[in-house]
Amino acid sequence: MTRVLLAAWCVLMLAPSLTGAQGRTTAQRAAPLEPFRPRFHFTPERNWMNDPNGMVYYEGEWHLFYQYNPFGDKWGHMSWGHAVSRDLVHWEQLPLALAESDGVMIFSGSAVVDWRNTSGFARDGKPPLVALYTGHRDGHQDQRIAYSNDRGRTWSKGGVVLDLNKADFRDPKVFWHAPSSRWVMTVALSPEYKVQFYTSPDLKRWTRSGEFGPAGSRRGIWECPDLFPVQVEGGGTRWVLIVNLNPGAPAGGSGTQYFVGDFDGQRFVPEGEVAQPLWADYGADFYAGVSWSDVPAADGRRVWLGWMSNWSYAQEVPTSPWRSAMSVARTLTLRRTPAGLRLVQRPVAELERLRRGVPRTFAGGTFTQASAWLAAQRDLPMLLDVEMTFAGVSAAAPFALQLTTGPAESLALSIDPANRRIALDRTRSGRVAFHKDFPGVHTAPIRIANGEIQLRLLIDAASLELFAQQGETVMTEIFFPTGDSRALSLSATGTTPRVQQIRIHGLDSAR
Repeated sequence: MTRVLLAAWCVLMLAPSLTGAQGRTTAQRAAPLEPFRPRFHFTPERNWMNDPNGMVYYEGEWHLFYQYNPFGDKWGHMSWGHAVSRDLVHWEQLPLALAESDGVMIFSGSAVVDWRNTSGFARDGKPPLVALYTGHRDGHQDQRIAYSNDRGRTWSKGGVVLDLNKADFRDPKVFWHAPSSRWVMTVALSPEYKVQFYTSPDLKRWTRSGEFGPAGSRRGIWECPDLFPVQVEGGGTRWVLIVNLNPGAPAGGSGTQYFVGDFDGQRFVPEGEVAQPLWADYGADFYAGVSWSDVPAADGRRVWLGWMSNWSYAQEVPTSPWRSAMSVARTLTLRRTPAGLRLVQRPVAELERLRRGVPRTFAGGTFTQASAWLAAQRDLPMLLDVEMTFAGVSAAAPFALQLTTGPAESLALSIDPANRRIALDRTRSGRVAFHKDFPGVHTAPIRIANGEIQLRLLIDAASLELFAQQGETVMTEIFFPTGDSRALSLSATGTTPRVQQIRIHGLDSAR
């Protein structure tokens, strides 16, 4: 108890985010010399952060709540931090939204706009924001409700709404199902590899309607489910069920799997094979991916983001006074492939507003010419948005792209067309010795059609997000360079593809 009180005193003395942080961006409050602090990804001003929670759009603001420890830079005292954005790029950190109290931590959950006031929480004719979250105390988890009548700035807790008397029953994601005029909740029975579905007329009384699982990967516990309709490129919609998993992901540790199918308001029915998992991201650092609710129909996008870290080493990464960042916001669609429908992710278009000046452009030529052109690009900006297109890619034409950040320090991306694989090597990417699971080579499948490969790389101070084949294959990786430079290079042995185009955009900081 003494340690908790001391920690609380320290936070009150040192962390303005808990008191008067409204109206100022995180950038304005960030320390000037934080070499690993992202410049266009959200990070808290200080302390520990993990899963995104309560993501909802209301009155021009994209709300991002998140698992947060107000008292330190490691997991504990889980509460909901809060940030808002008007463009999904620039974020304003707000005071704590839902705080741990009476020994009950505020675990993951969701938020919705109760437009019809089914809950009865409305005031002055305006709909409330309603949050459903997991209350956690040792050996017990239940689902609880809270509401806000001031655009999410303050919240009132409303107590328990669903309790199965279980130790692992968590992470409710709630949405309005218009065809059945009911609220739907997805919630995880974590060690049982199941997602349960509940319906409600008012967000308070919940009736079980069905469940899904076991299926896909069962090498770790299931967490943070999400269920939503997604547009299929070329026409139509399907439902996607997200199930986050820890450990057991392709790159080790935590990751995000998904299932495609149909939902009738009560049950999810997958299509195709469900024994083998489909992965949203093959990098080591994308977890707890969850989508925004109440995005206006005029916008029409399904937008999500994830926690840009990994439970294997998240508490040991060499950052201070903060730990963890979120990925960039991404739009979701489904694409028809010979193997079935696959999730496609692209950075939100708003991110392109950070592009500055005229991009450095290679208009096309041989691989050798492109390599020489890249070698001549001195003093690349630290923040980059890089687009590359290769043609004539054959099984006999493996090649590699290298991001150099300092002497003997680089991230290496290699393309193996014969095995249809991409590999990302961060073993020499800077500071890697802080945890045995951090250095490594991670791989992802890539579908090659008509001998063409398209790559887009978003490079921040200490992260790389790769979107290959227009977002069909995605890899997210953090790294901690000790150098302060940026250079790109191409290399190959044997037959080489043609380089159709390279565009290098420098990016402004969002801070």
